[in-house]
Amino acid sequence: MKVILFFIAFSVSLYATTIKELANVVGVRDNQLIGYGLVVGLNGSGDGTSSEFTLQSISNMLQGMNVKISPNDIKSKNTAAVMVTAKLPAFARSGDKIDVSVASLGDAKSLQGGTLLMTALKGVDGEIYAVAQGSLAIGGLSPRPGSAGTHSTSANVMNGAVVEREIQQNFSQNDNLTLSLKDANFKTANNIERILNNVFGVDIAKALDSRTIKLIKPEEFSHVEFMARVLEQDIAYTPEIKVIIDERTGTVVAGVNIEVEPVLITHKDITIKIDPNNNATLAQNEIDMKDGGILDPVSNTLKITNSKTTVANIARMLNKLGATPNDIIAIMQNLKRAGAISADLEII
Repeated sequence: MKVILFFIAFSVSLYATTIKELANVVGVRDNQLIGYGLVVGLNGSGDGTSSEFTLQSISNMLQGMNVKISPNDIKSKNTAAVMVTAKLPAFARSGDKIDVSVASLGDAKSLQGGTLLMTALKGVDGEIYAVAQGSLAIGGLSPRPGSAGTHSTSANVMNGAVVEREIQQNFSQNDNLTLSLKDANFKTANNIERILNNVFGVDIAKALDSRTIKLIKPEEFSHVEFMARVLEQDIAYTPEIKVIIDERTGTVVAGVNIEVEPVLITHKDITIKIDPNNNATLAQNEIDMKDGGILDPVSNTLKITNSKTTVANIARMLNKLGATPNDIIAIMQNLKRAGAISADLEII
């Protein structure tokens, strides 16, 4: 598997965006819902007899419809037990429809073609906030259950749940509102405080720390109008420079200008030597890897003589060498440990 490389250009100049892209309004958020249900109508790809909870659930459902049958007498493989999850948006009202996600709980091979039966969705307080039901949608997958490259034991139901209970909000009764930055940053918090106070002409914003900004609503504005104006204000900020590595997929995301200091590192049979002061010419047995890289196939040494070497350069050359995702990730980690990379390294 080749490493997928995305190179995002970060510069030292400030970026401009709106406050709503950088901060959330405290108290205005989604709420997680969960429920247990049954999917029926599967073409023999449902739970087998080893999933006893599925058989018991079928028996309980039928008894509620005045059909009494023992779980031991149920042999159908057209039903699957599933967990159903959804997000209840802020200010959702009774009758609103929301999307739900469905995932197999037992040993079903596929949920394709199934229909979710009425499932109560509960919040963390145990109360029912929505009821889900509908046909499952599995997009872009092979019709053959369990075939390679598919993941047909998860599905979605678009607008599959109806909101039954509303979450009480006191947004319109609270004149003291709070913004919470998505990424803690003292400079950004200070900029938001300064800009909002300049726009409204009075001190309505106060940064309490690197993440929290307290707001006081002026009397002449409604709550909705005030927050609309606050969130639409442009703000200049400097994004944090990172190298992000996804170990599961082998994806490396790095700024194209993140420099790597001179270093010598060996990993397995690959040796990387970064020496910007070396003006060595290309020897007869060496290969020009471009990007300032020279490969000695005898010692499998990659010499980089660029005056400026970046993470992007190294990742591209390692990819050309056919290095595995795990090798590239390990090399990036060791470069960070050696102090050759100053940017933060985040592994997800």
